[in-house]
Amino acid sequence: MNSLFQFGFRSFLNPSSLAVNQSRFRIATLIPLQTVAMALNRLSLNLSTHNTTTGGTRKDTSLETNSSEIIVEENDSKVDIQSFKDDPSKIEAMTVHELRMTLRSVGILAKGRKHDLVIALQRFVENQTVGCVIDAVEDYRAQQTERDSNVSPSEGETEAAETKFLTPKKRQSAKSGCNPSRTKKKVSSEVDSSIVKHEHGVELMQKEPWTVLAHKKPHKGWIAYNPRTMRPKPLSKDTKSVKILSWNVNGLRALLKGFSAVELAEREDFDILCLQETKLQEKDVLEIKNSLMDGYHYTYWTCSVSKLGYSGTAIISRIEPISVRYGVGISEHDSEGRLVMVEFESFYLLNVYVPNSGDGLKRLSYRITQWDPSLSNYMKELEKLKPVILTGDLNCAHQEIDIYNPAGNRKSAGFTDEERQSFETSYLEKGFVDTFRQKHPDVVGYTYWGYRHGGRKTNRGWRLDYFLVSGTIAEKVHESYILPDVGGSDHCPIGLVLKL
Repeated sequence: MNSLFQFGFRSFLNPSSLAVNQSRFRIATLIPLQTVAMALNRLSLNLSTHNTTTGGTRKDTSLETNSSEIIVEENDSKVDIQSFKDDPSKIEAMTVHELRMTLRSVGILAKGRKHDLVIALQRFVENQTVGCVIDAVEDYRAQQTERDSNVSPSEGETEAAETKFLTPKKRQSAKSGCNPSRTKKKVSSEVDSSIVKHEHGVELMQKEPWTVLAHKKPHKGWIAYNPRTMRPKPLSKDTKSVKILSWNVNGLRALLKGFSAVELAEREDFDILCLQETKLQEKDVLEIKNSLMDGYHYTYWTCSVSKLGYSGTAIISRIEPISVRYGVGISEHDSEGRLVMVEFESFYLLNVYVPNSGDGLKRLSYRITQWDPSLSNYMKELEKLKPVILTGDLNCAHQEIDIYNPAGNRKSAGFTDEERQSFETSYLEKGFVDTFRQKHPDVVGYTYWGYRHGGRKTNRGWRLDYFLVSGTIAEKVHESYILPDVGGSDHCPIGLVLKL
């Protein structure tokens, strides 16, 4: 198969995350009971202190689990970890001293600023694992190189910490003061060898970072998105349906140097692929079209003519559409190649790349007073004939659940009050349904992570990519999902399965 899309496949295939499944094991106590109790009592945790050992003698700590709670015991005292799960805000409210004392009480020695200590405790509570943390960051830092310098509005201020989880097998050496990172470079087969480096050197073992709840102010009941457990079973083969993928590729030519759309198609078996930010010129399209995947014969491209190598959208389909249109019919909006619409028997599909409000919010007024209303009106006109599906990078994190750091991005493009209100009035109040949020009302799932600070590895992202559908077909949506394991861009693909 002669295909430009057959350059090596770059995806991270859903490996299982690091976990400890023992019902009970023992770890070394790192601080006297009295110090732990003082810190935990200030948080109104259910800490009941009984008899302590004279002189603060250190004894072993044990972790006992059952189906409803996790309790950390130390010198006959108990800390109910369930209280953190019931009210995650307790962790944010802790002082640095309280965070350090609490982490040490469960066998984690953490250095760093408050934010990273909060993350460490949140991960412990979320994963229900116990690990010993050592200061091994300097060896790792020396091996790291600076990532892409492209910075996005999603990147909030980062803080430093130095942590690394150990397996139970290596805790004994940590207790004796031995540093495994210097004495033994080979990684144990018991641990996940994929190291996530937080900003300024935080190191945590995690193969599937998107499964960890990463949010500055999580609400009670919020959980992290896990496609392995949250995607429903596929429809039966005799159920008529369509499967659509959408992806902001952030430059198609660059993506194709290390990615195979053929393998993605084999894995997901999609009917239609919608691309945004292709950054192609019209002269490039013919070369791409002549080397596409087998079976996807219907391709429709639009490129920016006002600024070459900018923006651009495309639809690649194995289903022949009834009709195709480009743009919304307003020259001011259509010169940047931001919209392709294809008509099928049961619906209209609009693939769109909504303008970013830009540095200094220079295009904010244009975005909310011209673009959004024009697109919304166009969708409502189409809807008079048949249902509408809108997909693409809408460049707006609609709610606080859709962005890692809401408080720090109130004035950032994509999360201003004006953009979020425009999203509400232009689409949702006009009857269009956010399918992912409908299927997953309390799930934190991101589709965009900035390059500069490795936001993808720490799951500090934004949900900017959507499938919105007419209310009349919302109940026909079988699945609306995210593919966070597919790399190659600062966005990941999203998918929709619609019963016809």
